[in-house]
Amino acid sequence: MIRVLLVDDQPLIRSGFRALLALEGDIEVVAEAANGQEGLALAKELLPDVALVDIQMPVMDGIEATRRIAADPALAGVHVVMLTNYGMDEYVFDALRAGAAGFLVKDIVPEDFLHAVRVAARGDALLAPAITRRLIDRYVTQPPLTRAGSGLEELTSREREAVALAAQGLSNDEIADRLVISPSTAKTHINRAMAKLHARDRAQLVVMAYESGLAAPRNS
Repeated sequence: MIRVLLVDDQPLIRSGFRALLALEGDIEVVAEAANGQEGLALAKELLPDVALVDIQMPVMDGIEATRRIAADPALAGVHVVMLTNYGMDEYVFDALRAGAAGFLVKDIVPEDFLHAVRVAARGDALLAPAITRRLIDRYVTQPPLTRAGSGLEELTSREREAVALAAQGLSNDEIADRLVISPSTAKTHINRAMAKLHARDRAQLVVMAYESGLAAPRNS
């Protein structure tokens, strides 16, 4: 059972998501919160698999709540998916840098929404949908200054290749096809790269790839 926490200051939005998720036999909404502070407290209490968190909320916004969740080792199993009203929200890149596993536009079709929740719960690549790739392409064109000592020198050449492909939105299976290796080997490369770079999840690994220059945004 995938346990989901809904964090949004709009009751109608929460009700809509809850009604949609309630139809799924493998997903359970464990709680709702109207702001980031409440959401953070519930995340600590209930340890959900996925927290769907709105970006703009009173008291504590979604980015700060995400940052605090990502910084708490006890919440390592909580995968935060940010919710936004706009396809090109100016805060998306900040959300990913804060530790979000990905993000969704609120007018997403139900099928894609449910798929995203399941993908996030697995800790897999929520960066695969085309909309996510477009947003990342936009926001990494002017990323923050690269952190000193990025740790990329610790990666093997194969791990670098795998990370660069992950930054393009490729899944482990697609990385395996591109590098002519098995999916399990591709997953191993990604997991080792995450461990070496101390990345919380795949989304943070992708942000690091762009910030370091290992991956470059596409022009398309």
